[in-house]
Amino acid sequence: MSNNIFLEDLETNVRSALQEDIGSGDISVSLIPAEERAEAQVICRESAVICGQPWVNEVFKQIDPSIDVEWEATEGQACGTNDLIFNAYGSAKNILSAERTALNFLQLLSGTATTARRYAELVQHTAVKILDTRKTIPGLRLAQKYAVTQGRCYNHRLGLYDAFLLKENHISACRGIAEAIANARRYDADKPVEVEVETLEQLEIALEAKADTVMLDNFTLDDLAQAVIVNKGRALLEASGGYDDASIIAVAETGIDYISVGALTKHCKAIDFSMRFV
Repeated sequence: MSNNIFLEDLETNVRSALQEDIGSGDISVSLIPAEERAEAQVICRESAVICGQPWVNEVFKQIDPSIDVEWEATEGQACGTNDLIFNAYGSAKNILSAERTALNFLQLLSGTATTARRYAELVQHTAVKILDTRKTIPGLRLAQKYAVTQGRCYNHRLGLYDAFLLKENHISACRGIAEAIANARRYDADKPVEVEVETLEQLEIALEAKADTVMLDNFTLDDLAQAVIVNKGRALLEASGGYDDASIIAVAETGIDYISVGALTKHCKAIDFSMRFV
């Protein structure tokens, strides 16, 4: 997926965040002479995967395009405690006005990428792909999904518009798995169709109805392994079930295609960064 998709909301995200923080004006920097120049360094205070450079750059651009931001770390790079991440040169007042918003984007997206990298490394000995979900921070869907890719995991659908995902309530309202899949094909034959099942019997129905992907909800390890055998390559299989570090490895080793993990975006811990004038 092209990074251009993830950056579509960039300017709007940044503009909204700056308005939220600065409001009618930054009264603290009004104490600093307008001609005062500064060099600022941003340091990472813990091990992390760095992510969010486009958002940080946009913050400084919207505040003051003359501020020069020089990155020492590359996007997606693993950094250690006290590593220098970037330098900013320019108006002291404007660097300070941009500081918090820039670091807020950096800490959130680096936290998301760091979480994703940890999950990716847990299953790197298998062919499985770890997928994110729609459990994202409102307004930052594309930003967080971008961060997931920087952590070497993968995106599920972006929203409700780009793929069908037929879960229990959809199936109930459509009066059955096969009927729901048939309705989806009639509505838009070009969109991929995924259906959630809870038993091996339901899996067989979904396969007969030619679902593109079948989500196996809270299947046991034995049933996941059996599902791979039953499937015979007819559809892609996705496991879902709130796995911990140990269980996700075992699930990956069943030969499943995907594992969806809501924690990639909803349980991420922000990374600690600090900015200091040199």
